[in-house]
Amino acid sequence: MKDIKERIRELAAEYSKALGGKIRQREDEMKKDDTSHYLIYRVLGITHEDGELIDLYQNKGRFLYRYAGSFLEAAATLCFEYRYPDCRKKYKIPNTIGRRPKTFEIDVLVGKSAFEIKWRDATTDGDHITKEHTRIQVIKEAGYKPIRVMFYYPNREQAIRIQATLKTLYSGVNGEYYSGDEAYNFVEKYTGIDLKTILEEIAKEKTENG
Repeated sequence: MKDIKERIRELAAEYSKALGGKIRQREDEMKKDDTSHYLIYRVLGITHEDGELIDLYQNKGRFLYRYAGSFLEAAATLCFEYRYPDCRKKYKIPNTIGRRPKTFEIDVLVGKSAFEIKWRDATTDGDHITKEHTRIQVIKEAGYKPIRVMFYYPNREQAIRIQATLKTLYSGVNGEYYSGDEAYNFVEKYTGIDLKTILEEIAKEKTENG
């Protein structure tokens, strides 16, 4: 188990370094930005200083969200790889129902189990349901069992409703849907790796070391 912990720890360091580099690069770029639009901020009662902070953290937030998601999805994939060395990653199958997209991607394929690994899905786009419905139908027709593993549930009402619909769709094709702590528990049961505890240990180390 030490080996997988070290691999996830190394992965975290890799993503942390990349995120820090992107943020520093964007901070340097923003020093040269045209801020004439701050006039409108001020009209709406936002000071120039607050406007700068809002723009800065908006940019930081976009990078953080992207890297957080990519890291957790990669860490979960490592767990599956560690337990099932012969699994297939980013496995594509043709879209046999519609024209677009031409293919659908399975994040991890273990035997006949087709996993979609998401850190979080906060979409409020109704078209997302149609696309996801097509995707899981295609996976089912290809002879695989669609399984969605999503570690964090959205907070907004519309996004929550969409996730509830997706859960029903998975159930309708005899698939499986796990979210929140259920997702972490499922990964532990399926791979034997307590991913959440490993992440908590790494987070504690980062906090204690500043």
